[in-house]
Amino acid sequence: MRWLVCVAVALHLAAHSGRGQELEPRALTNVPVGTNFVALVYAYAQGNILLDPAIPVEDLDSKLHTFVGAYIRALDFFGLSGKLDVTVPFAGGDWEGRLEGVDTTRSVTGFGDPRFRLSLNLVGAPALRAAEFPGYKQKTIVGASLQVIAPLGQYDSSRLLNLGSNRWTFRAQFGVSHVVGPWTFEALAATWFFMENSNFFGDARLEQKPLLAGKLHVIRSFPKGFWLALDGGYGYGGRTIIDGVERETRISTFRFGLTFAAPIARSHTVRLTAVSGARVERGADFDALRLSYQYRWGGGS
Repeated sequence: MRWLVCVAVALHLAAHSGRGQELEPRALTNVPVGTNFVALVYAYAQGNILLDPAIPVEDLDSKLHTFVGAYIRALDFFGLSGKLDVTVPFAGGDWEGRLEGVDTTRSVTGFGDPRFRLSLNLVGAPALRAAEFPGYKQKTIVGASLQVIAPLGQYDSSRLLNLGSNRWTFRAQFGVSHVVGPWTFEALAATWFFMENSNFFGDARLEQKPLLAGKLHVIRSFPKGFWLALDGGYGYGGRTIIDGVERETRISTFRFGLTFAAPIARSHTVRLTAVSGARVERGADFDALRLSYQYRWGGGS
């Protein structure tokens, strides 16, 4: 059976299911140096989630409740504005499906893999203190980021479905954001690099080729801090190799999302996001809703 099975992917730590093209509008937005954010997120997702499409599970039906805690701080990185963020997920899920006629149903609750990210705005968004910020107006921002996913989440090599991935993963991303009146247009390209999992599903050795992703966001700003974003993404690649044998597991899948943000008080914001995934060849196919609360302090907030 082992040669038929590929990778069970990690829990989506930023509260969108589907690792390849997470939809995150306003990722390049400049904020005053020293600003801090704490976010609490709840997400519910249903469908073909937490599985690489290469796993031949029949009629998979997954239901996942995810809780995410995140901390972000705005930095001055040698004159460039940047952010450092950490996210940690906790999830409970039920999966129902059959692998070659064998029932693979499982319920599991625990922590997923934490993520650490450094983001830098290279052009168009200098590091500014609160007193300098009123004179700043965004035009075009060019930025990049590097995210590291640490293999610290719950993992059992005897089970196919897990919340953790048992391997290091790195994501490099490059993006451009441009403002025209109340509209913001963002385009981002990312590449995921996966390290080896030498203890995959019964001591198999798992390798995975890079996964490419592209994302577009169209954001409409309204008075008093309200905004609405239409999001889209596409992921391609990520073919897996099990014990040296390359599998026909190339991912090709779309993501579509709609995000609405509303300030509820000074320094307090809530967001509601709806996301849907649709596969072209292989990939996650699901629907998800996410509700997040964000508190901001410091940096002259």
